[in-house]
Amino acid sequence: MKNVVTILVFACAQLWAQTNPLNMTTAQVVKDMGLGINLGNTFDGEGSSESNYETAWGSPKITKAMIDGYANAGFKTVRIPVRWTNLMTGNNNGGTYTISPVLLDRVEEVLSWVLENGMYAIINIHHQNWIKENFKNDSAECMRKYTRIWEQVSAKFKDKSGYLILESMNEEGMWLDVWTDMYDNGTTGKARAYGFLNTINQKFYDIVKASGGNNANRHLLIAGYDTNIDRTSDPMFKLPTGCTRCAVSVHYYDPFGFTHLEHDESWAKMLMTWGTAADRDELTRNMDKLKTNFVSKGTPVIVGEYGFASKVDRGAEEIRKYTLAVAEAIYTRDMCPVLWDIQWNPDIGERIYYYNRKSNPPAFSDPQFVAGIKAIAENNVAPSSSSIPTSSSSSEDATPITNHSPLATSYSPSYYSLKGEPLGNAKPQKAGVYIVKQGNSFRKIAVK
Repeated sequence: MKNVVTILVFACAQLWAQTNPLNMTTAQVVKDMGLGINLGNTFDGEGSSESNYETAWGSPKITKAMIDGYANAGFKTVRIPVRWTNLMTGNNNGGTYTISPVLLDRVEEVLSWVLENGMYAIINIHHQNWIKENFKNDSAECMRKYTRIWEQVSAKFKDKSGYLILESMNEEGMWLDVWTDMYDNGTTGKARAYGFLNTINQKFYDIVKASGGNNANRHLLIAGYDTNIDRTSDPMFKLPTGCTRCAVSVHYYDPFGFTHLEHDESWAKMLMTWGTAADRDELTRNMDKLKTNFVSKGTPVIVGEYGFASKVDRGAEEIRKYTLAVAEAIYTRDMCPVLWDIQWNPDIGERIYYYNRKSNPPAFSDPQFVAGIKAIAENNVAPSSSSIPTSSSSSEDATPITNHSPLATSYSPSYYSLKGEPLGNAKPQKAGVYIVKQGNSFRKIAVK
């Protein structure tokens, strides 16, 4: 029996080492992130005081139960967009650009609920339009403000586990009056525009890595140009120098006529349905482009936003069909899809398409959507599961450790601490992360 315990401890130690994100490659981490969801229009909304900044754009105050609901539905990553200037003092040219401790502490509290669920978290800077509006005219002051934000955020979260990922910005990395592919104003303008983004992303990387703690080895998310697939695939977009533990961030809302428009525009028609052969071909082309230009070349990709976001309802079936198709197309190409989820207001006739944070308990409005998300997520084989070493022993009591990922359901589970300490056959009740052995298979679980 001693050999069994020795092998078990070794296997648990290997599993922990290989599922500790700080010991994994960024590609392994992105695969392990599974499917994600955004706390949209919450900390990224524009409030005017400590009392309403979190609820100003329609979301109730976030609770642990809301985060637990995400985990129970099969999501493994929560993106937390933050407008850090919401509660900032000295927010003027030459000012101190000091983020309120109230906001920093509140984001930390919500982050703790995500991490307690064994989930990944992404924290960025969001809705900072001064980057695209002012950088071209006053790059020095804008960079000073950007630097001050990331110095404070990096210091606040530097000791958090490797399950926290920091993202350089949201969609602010674009300068239409300097260059746009909608009309050509010359290669000089294009080089200047991409130069702005590449410089800002390099500053982000340098600040975070120099801040110490786990940030020195943290996985980072680098915003693409306008987070647009085509513009980010342009050779002028560059990852920061030295960025070996980085993923690229893009967003996907095509076709915009379906996901956003509320009436016809001169440049696009509002679409009430999605799912034709042409629609699916468009999705395939875009995802294949990301796979070819980044993933296949060793650069992981996180699609930090996708989903349906129009106030004109297209019906649960159409929205579900589109959302699940996009999630699966992203996920099956070894990228992480992160659903854009916000709170509409049923009191004025709006329908909540995804997650109702105001219900008791918080719940998804479409059970078939949840079933679809779980079906996609359950096809995942964690990067560590195929790398647990097999062991053998001459002893008859030695139980071989195999690399089979699905649990052998014909065996009763046994639970262990991350150090390999046996805890019995009953699932632990205390919140934490544990190893469960079933048959010859091992996996890590989180108990809330």
